[in-house]
Amino acid sequence: MIIQKTGPLHGELTIPGDKSISHRAVMFGALAEGDTRITHFLTGADCLSTIACLKAMGISMEQNADEVIVHGKGLHGLSAPARTLDAGNSGTTIRLLSGILCGQDFDSMITGDASICKRPMKRIISPLLSMHADIRSKRGNNCAPLVIRGRALKGIRYQSPVSSAQVKSCVLLAGLYADSPVTVIEPVLSRNHTEIMLASLGADIQSEGTAVTIQPSPALKAQDIVVPGDISSAAYFIAAALLTPGSEILLRNVGTNPTRDGFLRVCSAMDASIERLNETTSGEPSCDLLVKSSPLKGTTVEGSIIPTLIDELPMIAVMACFAEGTTVIRDAKELRVKESDRIAVMTENLQKMGADITATEDGMIINGGKPLHGAVVESHFDHRVAMSLAIAGGLCEGELNIRGTECVNISFPGFFTDLASLH
Repeated sequence: MIIQKTGPLHGELTIPGDKSISHRAVMFGALAEGDTRITHFLTGADCLSTIACLKAMGISMEQNADEVIVHGKGLHGLSAPARTLDAGNSGTTIRLLSGILCGQDFDSMITGDASICKRPMKRIISPLLSMHADIRSKRGNNCAPLVIRGRALKGIRYQSPVSSAQVKSCVLLAGLYADSPVTVIEPVLSRNHTEIMLASLGADIQSEGTAVTIQPSPALKAQDIVVPGDISSAAYFIAAALLTPGSEILLRNVGTNPTRDGFLRVCSAMDASIERLNETTSGEPSCDLLVKSSPLKGTTVEGSIIPTLIDELPMIAVMACFAEGTTVIRDAKELRVKESDRIAVMTENLQKMGADITATEDGMIINGGKPLHGAVVESHFDHRVAMSLAIAGGLCEGELNIRGTECVNISFPGFFTDLASLH
């Protein structure tokens, strides 16, 4: 994809459905009794991987554009898959389904693409083993493929070493099949979409601080689910409007869950002009965002805010290049085990474009205000990297050639079309 410098952005967009919530909606709908109607579902490749895995275990669904109807079969209604389950590029699919699979009365194996097979799975294997699950890494390297033999599970109180919604959700879902309560305690609260949705479906789940406890569930009851727009997808348009002089855009129905809105808080610290309109607060909160171009200043991003914006950090790194002063990102070592090593990849690519950016073990140091120029850069088949670089390309001098942009389909198939519609 060749990206060139563009003029001001104007107009409005409805952001595609939240990826994290879309995954959970079809998964939990499959485990509920009755039909779950999901509207504004994200039809990206990752979420379609979840649907494919569930269909392989006997769940029927009807899909029309961004509406999905899941015909749930209850907690014990899944059937043994005839083949290895394929999570594609989706960490959410493989980690959350592993928790569910451990409590079934059948055996299974789940894998994914080359990227997934390099990502760390010990973080879910360890707590599941402590629940007496039978789960192992087929190659013995704590990575996928994972071989799972379903069996009765035990309740645990698990102190997680990482703040990860995927780890937390995996253990909580296994807890639906345990013989006693399961508690997960995190260092810092990660996104809580699982807790909100399970509660709405009738699970007995309680949160207190960074701890969440789930009771073994006799049943989940189907509910209609409306998916808000994905704040992670909105971040690219927010950044583009803030950084392109003369811009003003309106983004409709953006999810603003407090465990996910760290990007907006960082924008505020950088003196961004973003106004929240038409806020809703029940269930998953959302609002419209009015974004106007603003001169940004550097800031420090660290500590408890990191889990609330982990997917937006590549975009924040780009914003920092155009901000006045220095931006420091730390406590973000989790970036190294995403679809790519996002610290190394973003540093390497932005340096090629002329940025003053240095990688650290757990983040980046960016000295802003240095003009960026065109270059040939690599997405490393990481959708967050590709979209962040695309925004940078619209702001730099000369042509930016981004290799591997097809990976954007993982989370945002219409990204480039939507971006072009604002020019």
